[in-house]
Amino acid sequence: MVEHSVSHLPTADIAVIGGSGFYSFFDENAAEITIDTPYGSPTAPITVDEVEGKRVAFLPRHGVHHEFAPHTIPYRANMWALRVLGVRQVFAPSTTGSLTTELLHGSMVIPDQLVDRTSGRKQTYFDTGTVHVQFADPFCPVLRKAALQPGTVDGGVLVVIEGPRFSTRAESLWFARQGWSLVNMTGHPEAVLARELEMCYAAIALVTDLDAGIEVGEGVRAADVLAEVDRNLESLKALVRSAIAAAPAAACDTCRVHEGVTLPFELP
Repeated sequence: MVEHSVSHLPTADIAVIGGSGFYSFFDENAAEITIDTPYGSPTAPITVDEVEGKRVAFLPRHGVHHEFAPHTIPYRANMWALRVLGVRQVFAPSTTGSLTTELLHGSMVIPDQLVDRTSGRKQTYFDTGTVHVQFADPFCPVLRKAALQPGTVDGGVLVVIEGPRFSTRAESLWFARQGWSLVNMTGHPEAVLARELEMCYAAIALVTDLDAGIEVGEGVRAADVLAEVDRNLESLKALVRSAIAAAPAAACDTCRVHEGVTLPFELP
């Protein structure tokens, strides 16, 4: 890796935030960048390289060695650091449980809605002042379209739980009865922080298991989830590369939400 100082940072237009089992995206010649932010350090150095003719930044959400549990990830630092590099579009692949037998292991879903069931996470940059961000549609429609490659599933409600434990059977059944289709531990607050920073954001959900209340058996085990990631990792990376190729050259207007609003600080 080639390391750069903060004063000579490479720039990137698009970022990929890798989830469990997705710890690298480039070869060893990619530029590696260490950034400090007002919210602490990101989970790992950010690597930047060219993909499909575009400058792309990659950040492993859980750290290089999966040292950050979902509830301890410094989400604000991660998103701020990407914005510092010039990123305006983010693809966020993650492992996801299914709440319906219509979405089986290996399915790749591009959700269009989100339900927050986390607690205690820092989920805004606006700790002072009064800034209300439009969030009715939490995922960028333009990036969602780019991620909708052949074989992907269009739409779904992603419910985000606090973790690090998996759901009980009763919780899984409750989520399913609400009509929600996917469950994971990291989709929030990433999506809303991206919106506050006016970055387009699209989740890419790799289904690794049927949640505990949906399938009779021992319930979800971390080892089984990671094994499913291993089986599908190359296909997931190929999907992300195709999404990058299909992404527009600039961020969309829908995700620019601060026009005419006085912010309590200047965005990076």
